[in-house]
Amino acid sequence: MRLPMILAVAAALTFAACSSSTGPGGTGGRSTSVTVSNDFYSITPDTVASGAQITWTWTNASNSHSVNWDSGPEALPANSAVMTTGTYHATLTTAGTYRYHCVIHGSAMSGVIVIQ
Repeated sequence: MRLPMILAVAAALTFAACSSSTGPGGTGGRSTSVTVSNDFYSITPDTVASGAQITWTWTNASNSHSVNWDSGPEALPANSAVMTTGTYHATLTTAGTYRYHCVIHGSAMSGVIVIQ
């Protein structure tokens, strides 16, 4: 009888530890991370709370990439530099959908952030 209870508690704790704002259809949060790799952003789309800090981290990117904003309901932050390593941060406060792309790869490498 104790084993099923232990397994249920372990499953609940695992779910809680894995739940975050960093995933498609996320429920929002104070921060989120996007990986910039070879020719793609991961995770996109991502949903975060208003005022959350969003961090893009270049990981294993042998090609240069950037974060260039296309559209959004508020004044957009400055675009990132074109780089192969490093991080870029943005904070968005107005609810809506924000679209971005890599200046080198265009629409073939694009992402979406939804602010709630």
